[in-house]
Amino acid sequence: MYHHFPGGRSELILSATRLAGDFITALVEDAATDGDPVRALERFVRFWKYALADSDYTAGCPIVALAVDGRHGTDEVAVLVREIFTRWQTSLSGLLVAHGIPAARARSLATVVVAAIEGAVILCRAQGDDGPLDDVLTEIPRLLGTP
Repeated sequence: MYHHFPGGRSELILSATRLAGDFITALVEDAATDGDPVRALERFVRFWKYALADSDYTAGCPIVALAVDGRHGTDEVAVLVREIFTRWQTSLSGLLVAHGIPAARARSLATVVVAAIEGAVILCRAQGDDGPLDDVLTEIPRLLGTP
């Protein structure tokens, strides 16, 4: 392990966090290729539904886990977690602006979307079903003005 991660556990955590953040960023950006924010939301939710069902509702977002678990809280990890969430919000905000939503509202809505999905994943784990993600798919398009 130290051959690949000479910085030890801290380097391993940072590397895994970057990889997870990049994966989900690519998922959001790939889902947004057609420019439809609702379709991007549907694809993102579909990913989480599959991941949750496939893991018997034990999967969760590794970025959220690091954000709330202070035991791994080096300054580098905290900065990286903040950067990843900002990247997700920026990607979603850009998609919303391209869809005609004013920039200030798009930034705010991007925060709501990230918080709603991440919160829904936590609720799905707790409840053992994907109902909270279905609720997100019902309500977020209304907020975007596309019921």
